[in-house]
Amino acid sequence: MNIGTALTNSATKALLLGSGELGKELAIALQRYGVEVIAVDRYQNAPAQHVAHRSHVIDMTDGEAVKKLIALEQPDFIIPEIEAIATGALAEIEAAGGCTVVPNARAIALTMNRKGIRVLAAKHLKVPASAYAFAESFNELKAAVDKGIGYPCFVKPTMSSSGKGQSRVEFPDQLQAAWDYARSAGRVDTGEVIVEAAINFDFEITLLTVRALNAHGDVQTYFCEPIGHRQEHGDYRESWQPQGMTQAAIKASQEIAEKITSTIGGLGLFGVELFVKGDEVWFSEVSPRPHDTGMVTMVTQKQNEFDLHARAILGLPVDTCLSESGASAVILSGIDGHGVIYNGLAQALAVPASEIRLFGKPDAFVNRRMGVALATAATADEARIKAAIAANLIVIKPE
Repeated sequence: MNIGTALTNSATKALLLGSGELGKELAIALQRYGVEVIAVDRYQNAPAQHVAHRSHVIDMTDGEAVKKLIALEQPDFIIPEIEAIATGALAEIEAAGGCTVVPNARAIALTMNRKGIRVLAAKHLKVPASAYAFAESFNELKAAVDKGIGYPCFVKPTMSSSGKGQSRVEFPDQLQAAWDYARSAGRVDTGEVIVEAAINFDFEITLLTVRALNAHGDVQTYFCEPIGHRQEHGDYRESWQPQGMTQAAIKASQEIAEKITSTIGGLGLFGVELFVKGDEVWFSEVSPRPHDTGMVTMVTQKQNEFDLHARAILGLPVDTCLSESGASAVILSGIDGHGVIYNGLAQALAVPASEIRLFGKPDAFVNRRMGVALATAATADEARIKAAIAANLIVIKPE
């Protein structure tokens, strides 16, 4: 592929729909190859907008606003970063030609809504997954649980991220609250929720899976080493790489990931989430873009997940090899505030083989992810300890 010169008539342009911390790192990765980056989000001064060549603020669920912006910027690539996007508009733009939706418009529509991807994976591809049902009313939800899903179970919006709207339901008297929360806290109210049976698993992993061109110009699937992660309330708190697994579980994980991503198609990096127990593996979710748990690759791999996504999109060679064992731990805000102040950076960076990434979000909310601590060590367990210490040394205070 030929790359033009940014900010000239020959520019190769990438437009990011969503400009959070993942978009920020992707913008930097793209700019290293001379790509002109336009960062779009629903609020001003989102992290990727700090480093992009230009930025815009629009309602990304408004199809007409999205199409108007695309017509204005005429990007070569449209790269979604979040779920709350007018997927119908992307399908129209893709059909009209002239730019590439990454990985493709169908993939965005499928993965932005849990219904689409769960039906594809479990019903059509027959990959192992938990029992599930969709409900458009509380009575439908109760009937689904009573007739087979059982307790404990998980009730989630069909469109959300970072655990928003998700509840673990242990007893029948908790079901109404879970229904209300799922309907009110998702990115977009689709009118229904998904309820999933609990799986008795040992651990969760993210298998970063890359569809890229090989030396012969053919699409090939590559895998990073599995990433273990811990969640609270459905949102990631720490991750580590590699996660120890049996060879049989690794093989099963790669087979599931390749089957799903090959069906989705396109080029780029996918975050495939899986449950693992011994040699058994179950599909959970897939994101057609860099994954929050994959931020650990910024210290564990020569080409991190953002480099891999950028290279795959541009048709460049990729290398998914692990360089070091490492871990990440999120830096959460304990306060609400605008223009907050970070203390303890020097102390955190004094932790051996550690790194800190502060995202620069203009507003802090309680439990909002404001940064991440990263660390490497001889083992992933040692790195987890170091990353947690570094994260806890960062103190967020009011302006």
